[in-house]
Amino acid sequence: MAERNTVVVIGAGIIGLTTALRLQESLDPSRHEVVVVSEEWPTSIPGVPVKHSVNYASMWAGAHVRPIPASTPQLRREAAWLRRTVQVFEEQLQSSLVGVTKCKGIEFLEAPPPEYTGQTQESFTSETGLSNYRKYSSSELPAGVKLGFEYETYCINAPVYCASLLRRFVVRGGKCVKHHLANEREAYAVWHQVSLVVNASGTGFGDPKTFPTRGQTVLTDLVAAKDTVTLQKADGTWSFIIPRFLDGGTVVGGTKQPGDWSSIPSVSTRESLLSEGSKIAQFAMPHPRKLEAIKVVSDIVGRRPTREGGMRIEVESLDSPESGLRVIHAYGAGGRGFETSWGIAEDVVELVKVELLGQSHLTVAKL
Repeated sequence: MAERNTVVVIGAGIIGLTTALRLQESLDPSRHEVVVVSEEWPTSIPGVPVKHSVNYASMWAGAHVRPIPASTPQLRREAAWLRRTVQVFEEQLQSSLVGVTKCKGIEFLEAPPPEYTGQTQESFTSETGLSNYRKYSSSELPAGVKLGFEYETYCINAPVYCASLLRRFVVRGGKCVKHHLANEREAYAVWHQVSLVVNASGTGFGDPKTFPTRGQTVLTDLVAAKDTVTLQKADGTWSFIIPRFLDGGTVVGGTKQPGDWSSIPSVSTRESLLSEGSKIAQFAMPHPRKLEAIKVVSDIVGRRPTREGGMRIEVESLDSPESGLRVIHAYGAGGRGFETSWGIAEDVVELVKVELLGQSHLTVAKL
């Protein structure tokens, strides 16, 4: 039997794992095998490490699905990925151990932009794929809020979910390699007969358009939260409550700090997050506790891998088209990795199939 060609996926975050699974489903296993190479992994199974750094953003994500108003070309592309991902989350509800739970999502905006104020039930469902949109009356809004609405959505227990994806990948014959890569080229040396590399590394390798967006949240012992609530404030800051169902506590957040590399949790930020979160807790749970009665399980800091101009999905030839070393880039999702993951994975798989079958002329990518 001839040796199979290998597709290497760089990165075991949410984009890398979903892409690896879609590749397994789409490629002929007698001709191709899929290998994931990463320095960090979501769970403890043989050969997989446990400790997670601040750069392994998928482990720190609150991971609730929120609407993406399709007001720009970039947001329209992300909204399309969101709609496809919502369909997959709905299918995954059939398995209680995946880590996906359906619940109500509530949005409050103190200074809503036109793309929000102009929404209708029809436009909201068309753009997002999410159902049961209802706009709140003025009497239902907290003080200072100009717009509020609810919808059916999904909360993902990120560690449980990523572990379930990895488990599925391994059981189906996928291979895992723990390795710190210096660049995409090195991925061609981690396995036999590598024919193509998918770069789902988060921030890429030296892409000048990438930067971290620091997020700090608080994991609490609140287990009564049944809905996810987000408040967008007039000053550009955010407050949210995200239940991590399956006994994962509740995430209270959060910050979005572009270009901030700090990995140390700020005590004053924690106090502010809890204080602001307590103001919307009544919408997430029937009997919210007083602030002083909430137990902090952990202060969470993660660096969301963000890219100017949005997600990079394109084919690049290393050296020259004649070298045969090709990389399909899939990184830079920022804070929307979970929400757009399956849509992104399916777009990447289509590029992989075209490249493996040699059905397109390779265009050298330009950053």
